[in-house]
Amino acid sequence: MIDRRSAVFGTDGAAPGLPAGGVPRSAWVTAIAAMVLVVVSSNVAVQYPVQATIGGLDLADLLTWGAFTYPAAFLVTDLTNRRFGVAAARRVIFVGFVMAVVLSMALATPRIAIASATAFLVGQLLDVTVFDRLRRARWWKAPFVGSLLGSATDTTAFFSLAFAGAFGWLGGADAFSQESASLLGVFSLETARWVSWAVADFSVKLGFAALFLAPYRLLMNVLWPIPDRAPAAA
Repeated sequence: MIDRRSAVFGTDGAAPGLPAGGVPRSAWVTAIAAMVLVVVSSNVAVQYPVQATIGGLDLADLLTWGAFTYPAAFLVTDLTNRRFGVAAARRVIFVGFVMAVVLSMALATPRIAIASATAFLVGQLLDVTVFDRLRRARWWKAPFVGSLLGSATDTTAFFSLAFAGAFGWLGGADAFSQESASLLGVFSLETARWVSWAVADFSVKLGFAALFLAPYRLLMNVLWPIPDRAPAAA
Protein backbone atom coordinates (compact mmCIF):
# COMPACT_ATOMS: atom_id res chain seq x y z
CA MET A 1 0.00 0.00 0.00
CA ILE A 2 1.32 3.46 -0.87
CA ASP A 3 1.46 6.09 1.83
CA ARG A 4 -1.19 8.60 0.82
CA ARG A 5 0.20 11.38 3.01
CA SER A 6 3.80 11.53 1.90
CA ALA A 7 6.15 10.14 -0.70
CA VAL A 8 9.23 10.51 1.48
CA PHE A 9 9.10 6.93 2.68
CA GLY A 10 8.05 3.61 1.24
CA THR A 11 6.29 2.52 4.44
CA ASP A 12 2.58 2.52 5.00
CA GLY A 13 1.50 5.04 7.62
CA ALA A 14 5.00 6.47 8.19
CA ALA A 15 5.28 9.88 9.75
CA PRO A 16 6.02 12.88 7.51
CA GLY A 17 9.42 14.47 7.51
CA LEU A 18 11.48 11.30 7.24
CA PRO A 19 14.55 11.26 5.03
CA ALA A 20 14.13 9.60 1.66
CA GLY A 21 15.66 6.21 1.00
CA GLY A 22 14.09 4.04 3.67
CA VAL A 23 14.38 3.40 7.38
CA PRO A 24 17.80 4.48 8.69
CA ARG A 25 20.10 1.53 9.32
CA SER A 26 20.53 2.49 12.97
CA ALA A 27 16.75 2.35 13.42
CA TRP A 28 16.53 -1.09 11.81
CA VAL A 29 19.34 -2.40 13.97
CA THR A 30 17.75 -0.98 17.13
CA ALA A 31 14.22 -2.27 16.40
CA ILE A 32 15.27 -5.72 15.21
CA ALA A 33 17.81 -6.18 18.02
CA ALA A 34 15.15 -5.24 20.56
CA MET A 35 12.62 -7.68 19.08
CA VAL A 36 15.17 -10.50 18.92
CA LEU A 37 16.12 -9.81 22.54
CA VAL A 38 12.48 -10.02 23.63
CA VAL A 39 11.82 -13.25 21.71
CA VAL A 40 15.01 -14.95 22.92
CA SER A 41 14.58 -13.90 26.54
CA SER A 42 10.92 -14.96 26.52
CA ASN A 43 11.74 -18.40 25.14
CA VAL A 44 14.28 -18.85 27.92
CA ALA A 45 12.17 -17.29 30.68
CA VAL A 46 9.11 -19.40 29.84
CA GLN A 47 10.97 -22.42 31.21
CA TYR A 48 11.01 -20.97 34.74
CA PRO A 49 7.85 -20.79 36.90
CA VAL A 50 7.31 -17.74 39.10
CA GLN A 51 8.07 -19.01 42.59
CA ALA A 52 5.81 -16.69 44.58
CA THR A 53 2.45 -16.58 46.31
CA ILE A 54 -0.05 -13.71 46.33
CA GLY A 55 -2.92 -14.26 48.72
CA GLY A 56 -4.21 -17.70 47.86
CA LEU A 57 -2.65 -17.68 44.39
CA ASP A 58 0.33 -19.98 43.92
CA LEU A 59 1.98 -18.26 40.94
CA ALA A 60 4.27 -21.23 40.29
CA ASP A 61 1.16 -23.16 39.17
CA LEU A 62 -0.01 -20.36 36.89
CA LEU A 63 2.83 -18.32 35.43
CA THR A 64 6.33 -18.47 34.08
CA TRP A 65 8.71 -15.52 33.80
CA GLY A 66 8.04 -15.47 30.07
CA ALA A 67 4.71 -13.79 30.78
CA PHE A 68 6.66 -10.79 32.10
CA THR A 69 9.17 -10.45 29.25
CA TYR A 70 6.97 -11.13 26.22
CA PRO A 71 4.75 -7.98 26.48
CA ALA A 72 7.81 -5.88 25.62
CA ALA A 73 7.36 -7.11 22.04
CA PHE A 74 4.29 -4.87 21.76
CA LEU A 75 6.31 -1.89 22.98
CA VAL A 76 8.95 -2.51 20.29
CA THR A 77 6.29 -2.90 17.60
CA ASP A 78 4.36 0.20 18.66
CA LEU A 79 7.42 2.46 18.75
CA THR A 80 8.49 1.22 15.31
CA ASN A 81 4.96 1.63 13.95
CA ARG A 82 4.63 5.14 15.34
CA ARG A 83 7.81 6.39 13.77
CA PHE A 84 8.22 4.39 10.58
CA GLY A 85 4.75 3.10 9.78
CA VAL A 86 2.95 -0.18 9.27
CA ALA A 87 5.25 -1.76 6.69
CA ALA A 88 8.37 -1.25 8.81
CA ALA A 89 6.64 -2.60 11.93
CA ARG A 90 5.52 -5.69 10.03
CA ARG A 91 9.07 -6.37 8.86
CA VAL A 92 10.29 -6.26 12.45
CA ILE A 93 7.47 -8.65 13.41
CA PHE A 94 8.46 -11.14 10.70
CA VAL A 95 12.03 -11.16 11.99
CA GLY A 96 10.66 -11.92 15.46
CA PHE A 97 8.40 -14.58 13.96
CA VAL A 98 11.35 -16.37 12.36
CA MET A 99 13.23 -16.27 15.66
CA ALA A 100 10.16 -17.58 17.49
CA VAL A 101 9.88 -20.51 15.07
CA VAL A 102 13.56 -21.42 15.34
CA LEU A 103 13.73 -21.19 19.13
CA SER A 104 10.39 -22.89 19.72
CA MET A 105 11.34 -25.81 17.49
CA ALA A 106 14.60 -26.16 19.43
CA LEU A 107 13.14 -25.80 22.92
CA ALA A 108 9.59 -27.14 22.71
CA THR A 109 7.39 -29.83 21.19
CA PRO A 110 6.11 -29.28 17.63
CA ARG A 111 2.62 -28.45 18.92
CA ILE A 112 3.92 -25.82 21.34
CA ALA A 113 6.16 -24.43 18.61
CA ILE A 114 3.22 -24.08 16.20
CA ALA A 115 1.08 -22.47 18.88
CA SER A 116 3.82 -20.06 19.95
CA ALA A 117 4.74 -18.92 16.45
CA THR A 118 1.11 -18.59 15.33
CA ALA A 119 0.11 -16.63 18.43
CA PHE A 120 3.09 -14.28 18.07
CA LEU A 121 2.33 -13.56 14.43
CA VAL A 122 -1.43 -12.98 14.68
CA GLY A 123 -1.18 -11.02 17.95
CA GLN A 124 1.55 -8.71 16.72
CA LEU A 125 -0.04 -8.11 13.32
CA LEU A 126 -3.36 -7.25 14.96
CA ASP A 127 -1.56 -4.80 17.24
CA VAL A 128 0.01 -3.12 14.19
CA THR A 129 -3.35 -2.81 12.42
CA VAL A 130 -5.20 -1.42 15.44
CA PHE A 131 -2.36 0.99 16.22
CA ASP A 132 -2.46 2.35 12.67
CA ARG A 133 -6.22 2.89 12.85
CA LEU A 134 -5.82 4.85 16.09
CA ARG A 135 -2.54 6.63 15.41
CA ARG A 136 -4.23 10.04 15.17
CA ALA A 137 -6.19 9.58 18.40
CA ARG A 138 -4.79 10.66 21.78
CA TRP A 139 -1.23 9.43 22.25
CA TRP A 140 -2.09 6.57 24.64
CA LYS A 141 -5.01 5.04 22.74
CA ALA A 142 -3.08 3.43 19.90
CA PRO A 143 -0.47 1.62 22.04
CA PHE A 144 -2.92 0.65 24.79
CA VAL A 145 -5.81 -0.60 22.65
CA GLY A 146 -3.46 -2.24 20.15
CA SER A 147 -1.52 -4.05 22.88
CA LEU A 148 -4.73 -5.03 24.67
CA LEU A 149 -6.37 -6.59 21.63
CA GLY A 150 -3.11 -8.08 20.41
CA SER A 151 -2.47 -9.64 23.81
CA ALA A 152 -5.98 -11.06 24.02
CA THR A 153 -5.57 -12.62 20.58
CA ASP A 154 -2.08 -13.90 21.35
CA THR A 155 -3.19 -15.52 24.60
CA THR A 156 -6.30 -17.10 23.10
CA ALA A 157 -4.41 -18.45 20.09
CA PHE A 158 -1.49 -19.85 22.05
CA PHE A 159 -3.32 -21.62 24.87
CA SER A 160 -6.05 -22.97 22.59
CA LEU A 161 -3.65 -24.32 19.98
CA ALA A 162 -1.21 -25.63 22.58
CA PHE A 163 -3.59 -27.32 25.01
CA ALA A 164 -7.25 -27.42 23.97
CA GLY A 165 -8.61 -30.84 23.09
CA ALA A 166 -10.12 -29.45 19.89
CA PHE A 167 -6.62 -28.98 18.49
CA GLY A 168 -5.32 -32.38 19.50
CA TRP A 169 -4.59 -33.09 15.83
CA LEU A 170 -1.60 -30.74 16.15
CA GLY A 171 0.15 -33.22 18.40
CA GLY A 172 -0.08 -35.26 21.55
CA ALA A 173 -2.30 -33.76 24.24
CA ASP A 174 -0.80 -32.68 27.55
CA ALA A 175 -2.91 -34.67 30.00
CA PHE A 176 -1.97 -32.48 32.96
CA SER A 177 -3.03 -29.27 31.20
CA GLN A 178 -6.47 -30.72 30.53
CA GLU A 179 -7.11 -31.94 34.07
CA SER A 180 -10.03 -30.27 35.81
CA ALA A 181 -9.11 -27.89 38.64
CA SER A 182 -10.54 -24.80 40.33
CA LEU A 183 -10.07 -21.61 38.31
CA LEU A 184 -6.74 -20.00 39.28
CA GLY A 185 -6.65 -22.41 42.18
CA VAL A 186 -8.92 -20.23 44.32
CA PHE A 187 -12.36 -20.06 42.70
CA SER A 188 -15.08 -22.70 42.95
CA LEU A 189 -15.50 -22.85 39.17
CA GLU A 190 -13.92 -26.03 37.81
CA THR A 191 -12.14 -25.79 34.46
CA ALA A 192 -9.17 -27.24 32.59
CA ARG A 193 -5.83 -26.16 34.04
CA TRP A 194 -4.79 -24.49 30.79
CA VAL A 195 -7.72 -22.08 31.10
CA SER A 196 -6.32 -20.84 34.42
CA TRP A 197 -2.91 -20.49 32.80
CA ALA A 198 -4.46 -18.41 30.02
CA VAL A 199 -6.36 -16.16 32.45
CA ALA A 200 -3.24 -15.56 34.52
CA ASP A 201 -1.14 -14.91 31.42
CA PHE A 202 -3.60 -12.39 30.01
CA SER A 203 -3.87 -10.64 33.38
CA VAL A 204 -0.12 -10.02 33.31
CA LYS A 205 -0.26 -8.79 29.71
CA LEU A 206 -3.17 -6.50 30.56
CA GLY A 207 -1.13 -4.97 33.36
CA PHE A 208 1.84 -4.43 31.07
CA ALA A 209 -0.36 -2.84 28.39
CA ALA A 210 -1.01 -0.08 30.94
CA LEU A 211 2.44 -0.13 32.54
CA PHE A 212 4.27 0.26 29.23
CA LEU A 213 2.44 3.49 28.45
CA ALA A 214 5.05 5.28 30.60
CA PRO A 215 8.14 4.07 28.68
CA TYR A 216 6.22 4.48 25.40
CA ARG A 217 5.53 8.12 26.24
CA LEU A 218 9.13 8.64 27.29
CA LEU A 219 10.70 6.95 24.29
CA MET A 220 8.38 8.04 21.50
CA ASN A 221 10.07 11.45 21.26
CA VAL A 222 13.55 10.21 22.16
CA LEU A 223 13.99 7.43 19.62
CA TRP A 224 13.85 9.02 16.19
CA PRO A 225 11.64 12.01 17.21
CA ILE A 226 8.99 13.03 14.72
CA PRO A 227 9.30 16.59 13.41
CA ASP A 228 6.41 18.92 14.17
CA ARG A 229 5.88 19.42 10.47
CA ALA A 230 7.38 18.31 7.19
CA PRO A 231 10.10 20.60 5.75
CA ALA A 232 8.73 23.40 3.64
CA ALA A 233 9.04 22.93 -0.10
CA ALA A 234 11.85 24.87 -1.72
